[in-house]
Amino acid sequence: MNRPVLLRLEKVIKRFGSFTALQGIDLDILEGEFFTIVGPSGSGKSTLIRLLVGMDELSEGKIWLRDQRIDQTPANKRPTCMVFQSLALFPHMNVGQNIEFPLKLRKVPPEDRRARAYELLDLLRLPRSYYDKRIAQCSGGERQRVALARALAFDPEILFFDEPLSALDYRLRKALEKELKDLHARTGKTFVYITHSLEEAMVMSDRIAIMRDGRFEQIATADDIYSAPVSRFVAGFMGEVNLFDVTGGPDGTPEGAGLKVRAGVRAGALAAGEEGALMVRPEYVRFISGPGQADYTLSGRLLAEYALGSRIQYEIETEGGRVITVEKLREDRLQSDVGAAVVLGFDAGHTHLIRGA
Repeated sequence: MNRPVLLRLEKVIKRFGSFTALQGIDLDILEGEFFTIVGPSGSGKSTLIRLLVGMDELSEGKIWLRDQRIDQTPANKRPTCMVFQSLALFPHMNVGQNIEFPLKLRKVPPEDRRARAYELLDLLRLPRSYYDKRIAQCSGGERQRVALARALAFDPEILFFDEPLSALDYRLRKALEKELKDLHARTGKTFVYITHSLEEAMVMSDRIAIMRDGRFEQIATADDIYSAPVSRFVAGFMGEVNLFDVTGGPDGTPEGAGLKVRAGVRAGALAAGEEGALMVRPEYVRFISGPGQADYTLSGRLLAEYALGSRIQYEIETEGGRVITVEKLREDRLQSDVGAAVVLGFDAGHTHLIRGA
């Protein structure tokens, strides 16, 4: 991305008494980027976004917007806006009044406020007739769009989102994920998004930051984090995964965990005796009829089968007692009963080596 840095954090620390919630965060967010912060409960993501918006004061560090330091600037003086999980719409106001509210606070003339509200209704693909509609008459998806329109009303440089889709049903959430991604493309705004949902992050984001214990474990594109995680934590957090404890052999080839390695195969390299984890995602493991059909093979028995819509997930117990997860499309369903002996295989090109794990 050849974009300038819009928002920069330098050694940001946040303490609550003796507890340190954020432990020296450094971060660059690029102009026009859709940047998503993901992490388990208590990782520090909501604390971080409250500092970015100006709802809390940091304990140490600096926050810059371009070349201007803003960590001492009140929230209402920053060129940013927040969309909350609760949406925080005013039920006693109609749609138009909700959209215009930030402009009214800035003493924008009524005719200009209405014109801007109509522009935003068009942008969010709501009929202009909705201007007079009561909030209570709007569906969940329409309320989301009204909240977005209000957030965009005074043309902020950055929009912050704190899990705005988490309370919605699955179908509406999936539809709004696509709408948010489309809105980001049409406005060119910088979006900073907090969520615990990996699906949301992977669908919408340019880059994803994985938080753990007040620090970033990894910042990268969704594809890079999924296929090349830097730690066991990130590998497991980004979805179903198989991790094999391995040790570097005499030639550096990862060995162990009951894996049989085809001669000449190298899946990364470890120093002799160095420990690590060999990662392979369930969709890259396949059922084979015997040795020689994959770079890595291991034997076991079919422990369980689960139907997941268009996919089938299998659990295989290996001869060493490890449980391996395999996923296949429904049309590739295994024609074997639970308890049957199976041979699994996967290729080095679909693995990733995590050092020191």
